[in-house]
Amino acid sequence: MQHANITPEQQAIIKTQLGREPRGLVGIAVSSSAGEPLVLQMRSLVDDEPFPTLFWLSSPVLYQAIAEIETAGTVKQLEQALQAEPDFLAEHLADQQRYVDLRWQLMAAEDRQRIEERGFTELFNQYGIGGIRHWDKIRCLHMQYAFHMVAGSAVGRRLDQQFQLNSIWSEPE
Repeated sequence: MQHANITPEQQAIIKTQLGREPRGLVGIAVSSSAGEPLVLQMRSLVDDEPFPTLFWLSSPVLYQAIAEIETAGTVKQLEQALQAEPDFLAEHLADQQRYVDLRWQLMAAEDRQRIEERGFTELFNQYGIGGIRHWDKIRCLHMQYAFHMVAGSAVGRRLDQQFQLNSIWSEPE
């Protein structure tokens, strides 16, 4: 299936990055200056089932870097910081709401209608970044960082400050 903003070359790259054909792909949300897909935008329904993940990190280099960061216990450290730092928590909660709002804004009309028909509206209002229900927690740094690359986020800024992830994908100024 060809998508409007995806070239056949990019489609082949995405298949290689993921190791399979993507399901529910809407388009490329972020790409490198060379056109390599870094973050994919996904549909809210895949095979008529809820898929609350709006952005999917496709870059294998970023994926590996974040996997190493997660393995080192950073999710727990960030969750502790959320509890200890009211401003960080407030920003994170605001990011969760921005994610929900953006998901509804970018959602295809037919997906919105089907979500309403199937009774999933509340689910899509409750599930934040990475499909997490408890907004004061962090489920997956990959999904957190994918959202950050698209729209900016408190967790993403922390990851950039601590691990310089932005140097992997952003253009030099």
